Amino acid sequence: MPKIVTIEQMRAIEQASDAAGHSYAAMMDRAGRAVAERVKQIVRGLPDPQVVILVGPGNNGGDGLVAGRVLIEDAARLGQPVRVSAFLLKERGDDDPVFAAARAAGVCPITNAEDKPTGYATLRDWLSGADVVVDALFGTSLRLPVRGDASKVMQIVRAATAESQIPPEAPFVTPAAPPEIAPEFGPVVVAVDCPSGLDCDTGQADQYAIPACETITFAAAKPGLFVFPGAELVGTLHIAGIGLPDGLAELDTIPLELVDAAAVAARLPERPRDSHKGTFGKAMVVAGSLNYIGAPVLAGHAAYRVGTGLVTVGAPQVIVPTLAGMLMEATWVLLPHNMGVLNEAAVRVLRKEIAEYDALLVGPGLGREDVTGEFMRELLRPQEEVKHSRAIGFVPAQPDDVESTGARADLPPLVIDADGLNLLAGMDDWAALVPPHTILTPHPGEFARLAGLDTGAVNADRLNLAQAKAAEWGCIVVLKGAFTVIAAPDGRTALLPFATSALASAGTGDVLAGSIVGLLAQGLDPFDAAVAGGWLHGLAGARAELLSGSAASVTAGDVLDLLPEAVALAGLA
Repeated sequence: MPKIVTIEQMRAIEQASDAAGHSYAAMMDRAGRAVAERVKQIVRGLPDPQVVILVGPGNNGGDGLVAGRVLIEDAARLGQPVRVSAFLLKERGDDDPVFAAARAAGVCPITNAEDKPTGYATLRDWLSGADVVVDALFGTSLRLPVRGDASKVMQIVRAATAESQIPPEAPFVTPAAPPEIAPEFGPVVVAVDCPSGLDCDTGQADQYAIPACETITFAAAKPGLFVFPGAELVGTLHIAGIGLPDGLAELDTIPLELVDAAAVAARLPERPRDSHKGTFGKAMVVAGSLNYIGAPVLAGHAAYRVGTGLVTVGAPQVIVPTLAGMLMEATWVLLPHNMGVLNEAAVRVLRKEIAEYDALLVGPGLGREDVTGEFMRELLRPQEEVKHSRAIGFVPAQPDDVESTGARADLPPLVIDADGLNLLAGMDDWAALVPPHTILTPHPGEFARLAGLDTGAVNADRLNLAQAKAAEWGCIVVLKGAFTVIAAPDGRTALLPFATSALASAGTGDVLAGSIVGLLAQGLDPFDAAVAGGWLHGLAGARAELLSGSAASVTAGDVLDLLPEAVALAGLA
């Protein structure tokens, strides 16, 4: 998976690369060529494409100048004319070899912000006729606030590109087939490394920051690209290689990774043709109550959609007849209940069944009643050897003799979601009861209750809190939301590249939990199951938004229906 690195970490990586013989000049050349290749794809077929490059004073501006030079050289070689002009924030002289090479290749005309008063007028004129604007003003070197000529240039560019088309599914990381975008309503803005005006570490943005249709970042993603408000500026994100040597410790030891299709494809289990349903595991979903009948259906369907061989739903007996007609592929365990919610006696029934299962999901739609809290505590408490009198129907048997073994309850790999998390939060000692490497899937409010924090504090520091609590609790934490964070106790951390309000509707979390438990049942490591299940769910949500035309219209059922497409797309990576 691609890494996510801070500005300081990226500087250390580049220094190590230079020391290993892959020079700064070589890295700049690779970066500029990556930008040029994407620009060529965008303008292909246009009769007289015009490209404006905004050139800052640092290495980011150098990347832009290389892109301009390569565009002209390739156009001459291929007989596909392109006009490339460059607007410099500060003058560059012939003693700058990158600038001299761009001008010698034919990047022309060239003007700069210091050419007053004509420079700004020239920039406005160029932008009015541009098909593509390459934003190479600042990259990762920006420090807020922006003042002077830089601020004025950003204001001009922002106004001129206000109607530019930003793909609705953005940001989507390094798509196998980049989205088709055209300069129909304004120039396509391609940001080099980072949109100008965005702090690539924090996600804070200047009021005149330039929104990108696409951002091409180099070697690794930067954390500010995934933090709002700055994330709104990114558009479609591409991660381009710059030829770094293999084995750079400065890069390889970074624990934070960005999930992509290739990483998911590598985790998905193989599907041999001579398989049977037992090959792909058995998942138990304990979910639902009289008030939340849909939750077990969504979770169970999702587990099947990601390839699980058999899904069994354990639910209150009273709702099973209704559920059975909605999830015909499942088998059922009828559980004791009080007025439609699970009670402590349900644990005794489950313990007769769960030894046969490869993974267990507990929580969707359970409700928060006191008797269900007793069920949750009983399910997780250290197992006791109990000799029972015979039970009649669902009337609990009375224990004749009890001997504590001190062992944890014998549970398969476990996912706890939704009301299961809320019930945990009501137990002071819940972290001691949950088996190691249990997967917890909280939204920020649920996370706050588990951690004893305010929801605002959670949203302000999602990454660090997920990592810290995963280590403290010994669990895999899937902190849901825009750019879901997945953290393991050993420090492994992954970020999902999806931020869409299409997933901000009831039931989508049940689909996520079902996707994860389905992969867990197929033998994936808990962290890998969370990563792959989360990515498939996020992609299905992004696709649902794109196909429906409106995030507001997407339902959990739409996301569920698109899980097979997400699995297929991952398989093509």
